[in-house]
Amino acid sequence: MPQRSIRDIIAEQEPITVPGSATVAEAARLMKEKKIGAVMVVEEGKLVGVFTERDALFRVVAESRDAQTTRVSEVMTGNPQTIRPDKAFPDALNIMHAGGFRHVPVVEDGRPIGMISARDALGPELEDFIYELLRQEQAQDVLSG
Repeated sequence: MPQRSIRDIIAEQEPITVPGSATVAEAARLMKEKKIGAVMVVEEGKLVGVFTERDALFRVVAESRDAQTTRVSEVMTGNPQTIRPDKAFPDALNIMHAGGFRHVPVVEDGRPIGMISARDALGPELEDFIYELLRQEQAQDVLSG
């Protein structure tokens, strides 16, 4: 089965970004408006972080910070793992699985051009990915047994 490229998946996507100086409330409103779970944090055209729903919950709400005054740069995930658009989608799935996160910024020539999320896996790659994980678990069982 041919694998979709990252570029194909994000082809119609508008990169959603905020500066680090944006407040958590501003970023959350943008995420709600765009119906997305993460925004890329950009300074001078370069990706510096990702702000996710999880960051909002764990680093803002759980720590009783004020979303109206807390800057995204204070609570974002800095220096996130990224992927290039010429990579295959299963490469992004592997990054998400290994890192325990659901969003991977797509970067080309140092600038963010889109975001891949676990939601994008609701396609043919999901079945292939699950099959490969099961195959690896079975191989591990055989080797350790």
